[in-house]
Amino acid sequence: MVTAADQATRRDVAWATARRFAHASAEPAPPARTPLSRAAGLTLAEDLVAPTPLPAFDTSAMDGYAVAGDGPWTLTGSARPGRPWPGERLENGHAVEISTGAVVPAGAWAVLPIESATADDRAGGRAGGRAGGRAGRRADGSAGGRAGDGRVAGPALERGKHIRRAGEDTPAGASLAPAGTPVGPALLGLAASCGYDELLVRRAPAVRAIVTGDELAHHGLPAPGRVRDALGPLLPSLIAELGGHLADLVHVPDQPASALAKAVDEPGAEVVVVTGSTSVGVTDGLRRLLAERDARWIVDSVASRPGHPALLARPRGGPYVVGLPGNPFAALTAAHTLLGPLLAGLSCRPLGVLPQAPLISRVRAPAGRTRIVPVVWDGAGVRALGGDRPAFLNGAALGDALAAVPHGHEPGGPVPLMLLRR
Repeated sequence: MVTAADQATRRDVAWATARRFAHASAEPAPPARTPLSRAAGLTLAEDLVAPTPLPAFDTSAMDGYAVAGDGPWTLTGSARPGRPWPGERLENGHAVEISTGAVVPAGAWAVLPIESATADDRAGGRAGGRAGGRAGRRADGSAGGRAGDGRVAGPALERGKHIRRAGEDTPAGASLAPAGTPVGPALLGLAASCGYDELLVRRAPAVRAIVTGDELAHHGLPAPGRVRDALGPLLPSLIAELGGHLADLVHVPDQPASALAKAVDEPGAEVVVVTGSTSVGVTDGLRRLLAERDARWIVDSVASRPGHPALLARPRGGPYVVGLPGNPFAALTAAHTLLGPLLAGLSCRPLGVLPQAPLISRVRAPAGRTRIVPVVWDGAGVRALGGDRPAFLNGAALGDALAAVPHGHEPGGPVPLMLLRR
């Protein structure tokens, strides 16, 4: 049970503190092993560790010739990716034609790039000169398999030139990505290169979105006295961007109150997002509903403009409930303040430190409040766009980020940024 004193500390919470409260409140679900083909967009639940050195063997970084000793060298076969040279050790004065990615023979000093090489046939005549001469070719394109199949010359090379040594990228047992890292294309490729077929991941939390309001029109231009629903189209992509999985999106009227209660209580979601209904008016029933369910208050309003009525609570035995204002821009800012950090916590992703940049515009924030405005990059800093009234999304639609501007900010001072374009 949350005491009155505890709840008071959660009311009108400073913007940065609200983000931390939301993240810290999360109780993640157990992870599961998932094939690489289905892991994109999820979050690592354990460190990704290299089971073997990478690369696992000495490999050529160039097309050319693996050479031993000083030149010129006698060609004695070839090495291709997946088809190593069959000899045991390359002797001084000998070379093996080699392709990028092939195993470098034992005893090789370096790889002579093909564009730096001059190859001669067995009779000693010039066979194509520099940059691609192939001597003593067989029908399969190889340079032969025994000494005397041709000779190759080139400049002196320092030991190890153009050879990627085993373990050069990482040794066996090294942590390549920590738990909490989002799984993207590069990480999937990295995991595959290490031999992984599946990853232990935390899935994206399931989110139900509930859009309230009797005044909302869902198609075309609204009639007088009504407004077009902007949050229904906005929420699916916003929830995905913040790291959630949209399980359901429903529209409910302001009355009867039972309609909202039924939507909140429907099983199948770890997080329920309710738009509108977060204030204390006659038609705003979310706070009463939470009180009836003995909810634990995590954030009861945020000291920000816009987005002040936003809330985060958890009914006993129920899902997390995030209340967003009904005005679209206010709802967007509140989602970045509370929903994003909550979803990060549920996925065991770190809250992270927001990037900062100098805000060159003059933006006034009320005393004791953080003002959130859309900005665009302008050189090394950011510039306020305008179009940031609570119901207007024009600035956010064009902006690169949302800037959290503290009271007393002066132009040129740094501000934290919530990125809109990634």
